[in-house]
Amino acid sequence: MGKNNIAEEVKNKQVIFRNYVTGYPKESDFYITTTIIKLKVPQGSNAVLVKNLYLSCDPTMQFQMRNVQSPSGTQSFVPGSPIHGFGVAKVIDSGHQSFSEGDLVWGTTGWEEYSLIQKPETLFKIHKSDVPLSYYTGILGMPGLTAYVGLYEIVSPKKGDCVFISAASGAVGQLVGQFAKLMGCYVVGAAGTPRKVDLLKNKLGFDDAFNYKQEPDLDAALKRCFPQGIDLYFEQVGGKMLDAVLLNMKDHGSIIVCGMISQYNLVRPEPLRNLMNISFKRLSIKGFLCRDYFDRYHMFLDTVLPFIREKKIVYVEDIVEGLEKGPEALVGLFSGRNFGKQVVALANE
Repeated sequence: MGKNNIAEEVKNKQVIFRNYVTGYPKESDFYITTTIIKLKVPQGSNAVLVKNLYLSCDPTMQFQMRNVQSPSGTQSFVPGSPIHGFGVAKVIDSGHQSFSEGDLVWGTTGWEEYSLIQKPETLFKIHKSDVPLSYYTGILGMPGLTAYVGLYEIVSPKKGDCVFISAASGAVGQLVGQFAKLMGCYVVGAAGTPRKVDLLKNKLGFDDAFNYKQEPDLDAALKRCFPQGIDLYFEQVGGKMLDAVLLNMKDHGSIIVCGMISQYNLVRPEPLRNLMNISFKRLSIKGFLCRDYFDRYHMFLDTVLPFIREKKIVYVEDIVEGLEKGPEALVGLFSGRNFGKQVVALANE
């Protein structure tokens, strides 16, 4: 009893959610505050106390800022409380038998320096630390598993297939493209700046790429890149891009729907005009959520870790230093400000 009362107390900087958001989120929708936290799990609790090292900025966090039920079923942020998302952390104290002081973990945590995680069974223990720990917010975390599930579990493209990826330089897209190249596919990506297009073609090994913001006619851009049509489209954008893709799919082609970031902040989503091609071309369309596949995580690691060690895969991160930079980094996702996987670094371990 007495030991709990004399536990060390430290300052805990936090990113607080101001209030529910409509339309595009702004930096002013968050504020930074500092509280005091005891570096001890409450007696009798199964919780785990962690020091957060890296936090992940993910597009789907936008849904958690609204005062409506998220279509993906994720828990909304609470006004006046810290926001939460995927992160990498070090265990400081544990009341759970599966975790010990000093363990490194990744999973859902708060946007704060220290978090008391009440459901630690949702955390993944990090056993392989011969790669950068920040990778567990990206290539070895939820985005990496998302790319793996899409290409290895849902639709496994054949050698020679023509694959198109929207938002191709982001956390998921850059991996989907490289996985598809390893499978022997012809791969094209779309991104939003010349620098991102250069990354896709000259560092990540895509066969071709284009800047969708500089293409007056997306249908023509796709016909230029895919004169014979598209076998597989990895969808992350929606709207006008999806409409153009529907015109350019091959018969019996497949569309994997991972996200539609162009539509997330619109009061009224853009109408699609080319839906009849689903029938005419006998297309298969499959949506998925990464969280339905967390049981595949160890299979995913067995596939991807050798790729990293053998330098068969490149992963690009955009890391900002300091929790106070978090709101700017998160909001920047929705204007494409990030270059690669957006990460907020709190402490180096």
